Amino acid sequence: MKFELPQLPYALDALEPHISKTTMEYHYGKHHNAYVTNLNNLVPGTPFENADLETIVKESDGGIFNNGAQVWNHTFYFMSFSPEGGGAPNGSLAEAINKAFGSFEAFKDEFSKAAATLFGSGWAWLVKKEDGSLEIIKESNAGNPLRNGLTPILTCDVWEHAYYLDKQNLRPKYIESFWNLIDWDVAASRY
Repeated sequence: MKFELPQLPYALDALEPHISKTTMEYHYGKHHNAYVTNLNNLVPGTPFENADLETIVKESDGGIFNNGAQVWNHTFYFMSFSPEGGGAPNGSLAEAINKAFGSFEAFKDEFSKAAATLFGSGWAWLVKKEDGSLEIIKESNAGNPLRNGLTPILTCDVWEHAYYLDKQNLRPKYIESFWNLIDWDVAASRY
């Protein structure tokens, strides 16, 4: 199976001023694209040659996992944004957030803290457990909650390439901007 860099549902400059066009050119156009290219070069002749991306994330290891999971994670991340994003969710996702965290603001604070305190590179995730409840988890490097039977709802990429051109070493400032871009309809569809 040949993997391709997905088309974004918005222009590279559409997320400004929260995420710059320059960051998108590097993060999406170079980093994300490199993971796609690497994965396409790694899978031929392996048991994952004809596997879909979710199977690769769940079952592979080493370089195939690292690149496959990064393709999946980045696609999930970029597809969570909208130039008209922000605000708060409604409906069943809002109810689940309130049940799990007490309020949307409490959830936002806890999620932001998880993203800000993850040591090194990785991802903060809002996930749905098998019982339907929500949890915030942190995954290092290419970690993905699918490997633990969890359903991803939302993620924040805290690899430095996600924010360094815009915010330098100020990860919390990037996380503040992140909330202005979330497409809660997309997140709700994952719930």
